[in-house]
Amino acid sequence: MQAPAGTTPPKPVSQIWRPELTRLPRLHAVRRLFRAGVRVLARLLIAALTRAQVEGLENVPRGPALYVTNHLGDADAPLVLRALPFAPEGLGKIELLFEFPVLGRVMDWYGMIWLHRGRVDRRALDCGVQALGEGRSLVVAPEGRYTLSGSLERGTGGAAYIAARAGAPIVPIALTGTRNSDVYASLRRLRRPRVTLTVGEAFGMSAHADDLQGLRAGTQRIMESIARLLPADHRGVYRQ
Repeated sequence: MQAPAGTTPPKPVSQIWRPELTRLPRLHAVRRLFRAGVRVLARLLIAALTRAQVEGLENVPRGPALYVTNHLGDADAPLVLRALPFAPEGLGKIELLFEFPVLGRVMDWYGMIWLHRGRVDRRALDCGVQALGEGRSLVVAPEGRYTLSGSLERGTGGAAYIAARAGAPIVPIALTGTRNSDVYASLRRLRRPRVTLTVGEAFGMSAHADDLQGLRAGTQRIMESIARLLPADHRGVYRQ
């Protein structure tokens, strides 16, 4: 359920500032092989530990696209990797590299684009634009953190900026059931939680949407596209 208005803490700001670690990874043979292994592991984990339902894969376009998703918990990334028919690029918080060394190293080998949250991290955003320009696809969670309420929080402007600069189609993805409290509680009871992933129809954004007003409007449109795929009680601040 949505938290009462005014009670949600502000978005986090990265205390680590290591912009030299932010880069678009080279897709050499070893990294491609590692990504293939990660995708196999994700499929195995999702199959073994959850009851997953995936819908809307017919909406996945050919060619590069910006995939935007709500952000509930640890199971989000494996579920996305299990569902999409390719290994996407992704933006991830820089803290993972230092606070969770093993997981952070695995994500670095995969080729995560490290992002400094709550800052104007133009380097990370431009890496996203570059990825789309090179024909890769990119996954972004515009909320900027796991939702604290279980419902959609206000989106940040990074996804809209990347979409406007790259001119790539935007594809919304809605996740349910992946919140940590729900997943881990079910697993402790030796039950597989039901999780869902729904892919919506692609849409475009004006190339002139990278000014402040355009970014706000673009972010609103992106978040509403995710909200329409979610149950009404998961839409949070985008519930109409």
